[in-house]
Amino acid sequence: MKSPIPTTLVLGFLGVGKTTAIAELLKQKPSHEVWAVLVNEFGEVGIDGALLQEQGAFVHEVPGGCMCCVAGLPMQVGLNRLIRQARPDRLLIEPTGLGHPAQVLATLTGEHYRNVLELGPVLCLVDPRRLEEPRVLASVQFQDQVATADILVANKTDVCDAAQLAHFDAWAARVSPAKRAVFHTREGRLDLAWLEGASALNRVATPESHLHPQPATAAPVTQASWQVLTNEGQGYFSVGWRLPASIVLDERGLLTLVGEAGFARFKAVVRTSAGWRTINSSDGAVTVRATTATALSRLEAISAHPMDADALTRRLQNLVRDRD
Repeated sequence: MKSPIPTTLVLGFLGVGKTTAIAELLKQKPSHEVWAVLVNEFGEVGIDGALLQEQGAFVHEVPGGCMCCVAGLPMQVGLNRLIRQARPDRLLIEPTGLGHPAQVLATLTGEHYRNVLELGPVLCLVDPRRLEEPRVLASVQFQDQVATADILVANKTDVCDAAQLAHFDAWAARVSPAKRAVFHTREGRLDLAWLEGASALNRVATPESHLHPQPATAAPVTQASWQVLTNEGQGYFSVGWRLPASIVLDERGLLTLVGEAGFARFKAVVRTSAGWRTINSSDGAVTVRATTATALSRLEAISAHPMDADALTRRLQNLVRDRD
């Protein structure tokens, strides 16, 4: 284990591709090194960790809203466990896209980790298309992520037009404090060289604005083997499901539901009629990939509007096609 441990914070708004970017970084890991990932999700069921574990990293998940809540205890517990168990040569941290980075930075640079972690440049991924959305630009979470960053990265440039990329470049040149570098990429392809150096520890724009999410609640369902969890905070709502691996959902029907529901974000590691799949939906674009079997199927929907968890659960239960 290196001491102090090089540590990278990867920020970005909901659906920008942070988990994909970290997975791409893990593909570049030197074979002799051990890397660890602390991943935080707004939803309650924990999906990103399952996706990243396939890349051979030690992963600890902190689901259920911003990990720095409750005086940073969930984050400290996760960090301590990763450091103790993995003894990593590099640490990557992915906070929820709906969280504030102020307390995360305070924890990483505080007395408990000052001699343990070496914080490198903070990366913030931005989808240039979303700079056209007043809701995103007005979001305190987005503003603070941008202010905190040392490096801005335009992701998903393969689905942007020239005007959107030019708009991003002009916007990035105006943000304050000025950034060390601005890059363009696609499919979350980050360069390891961007992780080198030290963070300037930029002050966030509104550190006092942190909002604690509502406690998660388990919704009752008619089929006892299903677990349904809900959460809300920062103007967004989530509904998540954990299902036994024995349950098989109709893949076509599931994709139809995702396409029709208008979720801001949907992701799943789920057993379907076509096999085990990862499903990722953001801004209406849905990707489906084969994956290895896991102990549970996990599905998560996030919306800017309240959702009827019972109605969505009934629709999912109607998609059950088989059971071992």
